[in-house]
Amino acid sequence: MEFKLLPGGSIVGEARVAGDKSISHRSIMFASIAEGTTHIKGFLEGEDALATVAAFRAMGVRIDGPNDGEVVVHGVGLHGLKTPSAPLDMGNSGTSMRLISGIVAGAGLDATLTGDVSLCKRPMGRVINPLTEMGARIESEEQGRPPLRIHAGHPLKGIDYELPMASAQVKSCVLLAGLWAQGKTSTKEPAPTRDHTERMLKGFGYPIEHQGDRASLEGGHVLRACDIEVPADISSAAFFMVAASIAPGSDLTLFHVGINPTRVGVINILRLMGADIELLNEREIGGEPVADIRVRYAELKGIEIPEEQVPLAIDEFPVLFVAAACAKGRTVLRGAEELRVKESDRIASMAEGLATLGVQTEVLEDGIIIDGGTLGSGTINTYHDHRIAMSFAIAALRAEGEIRVLECDPVATSFPNFDAIARGLGLQITTLDAE
Repeated sequence: MEFKLLPGGSIVGEARVAGDKSISHRSIMFASIAEGTTHIKGFLEGEDALATVAAFRAMGVRIDGPNDGEVVVHGVGLHGLKTPSAPLDMGNSGTSMRLISGIVAGAGLDATLTGDVSLCKRPMGRVINPLTEMGARIESEEQGRPPLRIHAGHPLKGIDYELPMASAQVKSCVLLAGLWAQGKTSTKEPAPTRDHTERMLKGFGYPIEHQGDRASLEGGHVLRACDIEVPADISSAAFFMVAASIAPGSDLTLFHVGINPTRVGVINILRLMGADIELLNEREIGGEPVADIRVRYAELKGIEIPEEQVPLAIDEFPVLFVAAACAKGRTVLRGAEELRVKESDRIASMAEGLATLGVQTEVLEDGIIIDGGTLGSGTINTYHDHRIAMSFAIAALRAEGEIRVLECDPVATSFPNFDAIARGLGLQITTLDAE
């Protein structure tokens, strides 16, 4: 699938974007190992989250749906998961791979975790190391790449784990394994990362201490079913927040967006660049803060992105690079080496695409320098990365000519109706079958 985009336009109207992917994954995981029946609304029916559903069905959990974002999970408790009869296929989902490895190791199952070509190139040593330290036995391909073969019969013990780099997925993997471990499991992170796991554990009634950079829990307590309403994903909203910020004449309202303080880097960075963003109707639903977000066009300026904001916006940088390309002056990002090991090397992939459109960039080991200017036209290679594809679709609003974006199929993993919402708000986007 390809996107063909005509230049120009403005973003006007209202929308509710796709449900939060991080929370959708966790809602299925926690509901499956809880006692009782959990009803979920607003679930993201993208391929990544559906891979998590399929994995828990393969481990013996009855899951009804999803139907229009509604899912019913009949929990089996911490000791009810069954050894799957075939490898668990995580598709393109790094979240599924990393978090479920903690659950499988903790629950003492024999299982192989695999995925698509892209996922099987991604290093998993960051979860293999702490799980091994807890007592798990895991085999992998070279350099810790999937498939991961997790062996039963190795009970876990709690550890005090200091994360070598900020990663919510690694932190969550260790805490989830700790639910079954003997004694206390603690994590300490070098910078704040999203805390959906800690919030959801509390929502399911599991005692957890969470203060500053440290989270701790004792193994052996019980999770109890609760109802969950998944907020709209700020990572998906970010594409349209940038779109409305860069396209003259834009006025956009996005409803029921999750504004978890560990995820609002995109709002903070855009505001530092001069964006006109208002949070309306702020409230808390199921332990997660949400708001409606109004964005109007404003002339953006280049900035040095504060390093403390980097972990709070790690998934939103591809589209923030587009904002920087449309801003007046120079934008500098450092401290973002994590971007090198996402679905693609997002620093290299974005730099290449921006260069195709005539934007001056300098690639750094841990970031990028972007000089704002005029965007031309061209054909963009996404390297099968959904966020690269959607970011360059947004760039068309300020381009001088047509943009074609190749290999857009992975957009379905995180934002299944992206093109339809984009078209409804004013983006001149056509979806083509690849030739």
